[in-house]
Amino acid sequence: MSTGNGADSAPAPSPTDSTSRIPHQTRGPAPGAPAAPTPPPAEPDGPDTGSVRDEKNRPETPDEKDTPAGKDSPAGKDAPAGKGSRGEKGARTSMFSSLRIRNYRLFAMGQVVSNTGTWMQRIAQDWLVHSLTGSSTAVGVTTALQFLPMLLFGLYGGVIADRCSKRKLLLVTQGAMGVTGLVLAALTLSGQVQVAHVYALAFVLGLVTVVDNPTRQTFVSEMVGPAQIRNAVSLNSANFQSARLVGPAVAGVLISAVGGGWAFLLNGLSFAAPIAGLLLMRSAELYPAKRVERGKGQLREGLRYVRGHPELLWPIVLVGFIGTFGFNFPIWLTAFTSDVYDAGPGTYGTLNFLMAVGSVAGALLAARRGHSRMRLMVGAALVFGVLEIAAALSPSFWLFAALMAPIGLAGLTFNVTANSSVQMASDPEMRGRVMSLFMMVFVGGTPIGGPVTGWITDTWGSRAGFLSGGLISALAAVAVAAVLARLAGLRPAIDLHRGRPHVRFVPTRGAAEADKPVPEPA
Repeated sequence: MSTGNGADSAPAPSPTDSTSRIPHQTRGPAPGAPAAPTPPPAEPDGPDTGSVRDEKNRPETPDEKDTPAGKDSPAGKDAPAGKGSRGEKGARTSMFSSLRIRNYRLFAMGQVVSNTGTWMQRIAQDWLVHSLTGSSTAVGVTTALQFLPMLLFGLYGGVIADRCSKRKLLLVTQGAMGVTGLVLAALTLSGQVQVAHVYALAFVLGLVTVVDNPTRQTFVSEMVGPAQIRNAVSLNSANFQSARLVGPAVAGVLISAVGGGWAFLLNGLSFAAPIAGLLLMRSAELYPAKRVERGKGQLREGLRYVRGHPELLWPIVLVGFIGTFGFNFPIWLTAFTSDVYDAGPGTYGTLNFLMAVGSVAGALLAARRGHSRMRLMVGAALVFGVLEIAAALSPSFWLFAALMAPIGLAGLTFNVTANSSVQMASDPEMRGRVMSLFMMVFVGGTPIGGPVTGWITDTWGSRAGFLSGGLISALAAVAVAAVLARLAGLRPAIDLHRGRPHVRFVPTRGAAEADKPVPEPA
């Protein structure tokens, strides 16, 4: 499974940056890390061009000269060069630049195989539970059980990821995930499967995911280095969503022709591909982060770190709301397929396919960007919520189906932008814990949102369930935008003149006066 890193500690963005007026504590080195020289201030680039972190302005720390990113290292030779490859401010990165790195190519090829199997199992599992119980709530409970471990233990997974060799850890987690698919296949093909079996295996898979998710996401930075993090995160998402184009379609054919058990079997076997990719990687070409020594209070330290940096805290808050209430598509699409449109698994697979088309487009567009803006993240979240509202109220199947691709594009744009922003803004020694919190609120909220959304869908109908998710997502985006604007000293301005942006953010009077240069005495 893959969804989509971070750079070394960089100076905070300029006060004139609309995405970074947020006051935050002076960031020193993480515990146990060597002190870095004081960075120079970033050049002001105006409200429209800033990003959460700017690699161009990051000073070279003493340790970097000895890392694999160095000029003479094997990794450095394999890393792509050229304009945009170093993540310069405003530079446009080549869409597939990360794939020039051998280790990342092996990782990506293995992941596309296992991701296809994962999507096959997701579709087959949702349909199996719905056919066994006839209940949308049961589908929500299955999803909730799969993500409940992330809610309960997600932060511990980040601590483990920061302490251990990520490559070795992934060999264990990917193997365990393959075993769960094979067990579910054996139960289904033998005709012994019951909904309790599905619940239990979903929970076990969730336990493995607690460690696998933060490890896999932070391992990306060790494969590609700081220069290619944004691009690699976007390609990871494109990889996952591309598999979504194939997996649901294959699952729909298998369920209709021979039954869902074969989808579970193929998923279990598909994990041989990422395991082979990990074994074939060249250790000398990795960019290993310094491991955190075992110690007390590391989990609390991670929470304090996020709480002290608004550029991390508020994206994670928004991710939590949208992940909990806005991404319950297994519940909504199964309900719309069977209850509203009286269709079968083929239609369900088609709706997932259309959404995946939009998601792939969003991921590839994100891969071309050389920056991660707060404004883009919040705007994509708002559009995502509005499109869900429109889909919930759509009067015909064709309009509902046509909205799947834009929903996928907006949702993926939001997810990739938030993911890369948070990783780029995190210090390497804290990245595992920060990303475990990110994933905990994104998928760990499903045990809350899944049953609640399933209950709303069963009680008031499919349209009410989908509508509630869209409303909460849109309102959360507006609220977080207002908080970020206030922290940044900005206010919305409306301009009705032709050829100008109708709504934009400008500095408040106090902030504008504070930014004016102080005249020197005569």
